[in-house]
Amino acid sequence: MRLARAGVAAALVLSACAHQEGSRPSGDPLAEARSLVAERRYDDALARLGDAADPDAEYLAGRAWAGKAETAPLPLAAPGGPPAASLLKPEEERALSFFEKAVAARPGFADAHFAIAELLAPHAIASAAASAPHSAPRGKAAPAPPIAKPDPLVDRVLGSYGSAIQSDLSGTQAAESLIAFATRVGRLNEADAAYQELVKRRREDAAPLVRYGDFLAGPAGKPEAALAQYAQALIWKPSDTATKLKMAAIHLAAAAAYLRDLDYVAAEARLKDAKRYAVDPASPQAARLAELEGRLREVRGR
Repeated sequence: MRLARAGVAAALVLSACAHQEGSRPSGDPLAEARSLVAERRYDDALARLGDAADPDAEYLAGRAWAGKAETAPLPLAAPGGPPAASLLKPEEERALSFFEKAVAARPGFADAHFAIAELLAPHAIASAAASAPHSAPRGKAAPAPPIAKPDPLVDRVLGSYGSAIQSDLSGTQAAESLIAFATRVGRLNEADAAYQELVKRRREDAAPLVRYGDFLAGPAGKPEAALAQYAQALIWKPSDTATKLKMAAIHLAAAAAYLRDLDYVAAEARLKDAKRYAVDPASPQAARLAELEGRLREVRGR
């Protein structure tokens, strides 16, 4: 089980970077090495690359070493030290060294920045999980979610994803990966910024707007801000019932809070907003709307 999980970092690098290979000129001197890496013949690829030191060759060497890391054993964790899953294998250290040389020689090398982030991300997640506070004992209230502590490895992964985004002004995979990673390790500000970048790069597409709204309404705890993203999504997909019901749910939660505070004018306004979006009469939102409208009428009829 540990061995299988240990290969995740290297596998992510290989699968995520392969999509960006694209078409190459017929005279590409690295064509054979690329083919060998794609065929998972990593030792042959490294032998073919030899001492080649240009950024593309170093990037390919990094991919080959990352591939070799897939089947390498986990390092042994020292007692009381960081968990084994957070430690780099020797093969991963070699891969990282080659990726670092590639970006040093070519700072705008998006694929290499992305490969560094993908290689280190599983280790950063393991490290962050090991340092996270334990859950509350059963029967006791859970503490408020902690603010993510500074972590150099987490920061490095975020920085590498950010460099990949800046170096590839049209792609979206680095932003998608940054969102997933930052959300996983509790870096919600960075996830928010990546969502904003993703929305900019996928203009006139409702899907990322809805996802951003879900993030704001959920992990970010900003339901009112989510309404703006959902409304923008409806411009591109006006018949999206699911998104309308999400908006209705936010308005209903606000209306219920105003009723508890005896602010009936504000409650009535939010119920009117909810009514615009509770378009499915069989939905829980429609039932909740009827319930809250009944409570408001009852209060006002006293």
